[in-house]
Amino acid sequence: MSIAENIDLVKSHLPAQVQLIAVSKTKPVEMLMEAYNQGQRAFGENKVQEMTAKYEAMPKDIEWHFIGHLQTNKIKYMASFVHLIHGVDSFKLLKAINTEARKASRVISCLLQFHIAEEETKFGLSWEEAKEMLQSDEFAELENVRICGVMGMATFTDDETQIRKEFASLKHHFDRLKTAYFSGNAAFKDISMGMSGDYLLAIEEGSTMVRIGSTIFGERQYY
Repeated sequence: MSIAENIDLVKSHLPAQVQLIAVSKTKPVEMLMEAYNQGQRAFGENKVQEMTAKYEAMPKDIEWHFIGHLQTNKIKYMASFVHLIHGVDSFKLLKAINTEARKASRVISCLLQFHIAEEETKFGLSWEEAKEMLQSDEFAELENVRICGVMGMATFTDDETQIRKEFASLKHHFDRLKTAYFSGNAAFKDISMGMSGDYLLAIEEGSTMVRIGSTIFGERQYY
């Protein structure tokens, strides 16, 4: 099947309120353009340099989503154009994003990444860390970041019960945050969870944003 057909197939499974982020990391611009020509406008990358190069080469109506683990010294390269940073996993990182966003005269949208998996290799905040951050005076002073929701990655396993439980825990974090800190905030609305192998489960558990790569573009190329 072609990339265009793959996109149509994935979209046929998505409810209206769920946005498809086409995870295009390691894929050449030609493949992204096939998706673009099929109407796809949101792409996810996990390397700042690669995303910046693709931003330069491609149409400017694309939403670029940064979905990887972000280093503070790389933010400046994408601060002028990134649409959404999915993986804010520390207060230090959020403050650094705020600084670079201010220099670029922008407000950058971010998702708080929570550690929901049983794997130690995954990044993310604990509930206590998020709470401490959101209640701090320092957080209240950040004017160039906008918290739009949460993100998480489930354990890489075939155990659907475990995956569902982890997704449900992220939805629970979202609901608690909405009630306690973002009740009047219309921007706080997104739950980024679900990838090629588990996005249908994620949608059932409340996802509003799925990050799908291999189902659209084929297996990843490692160079």
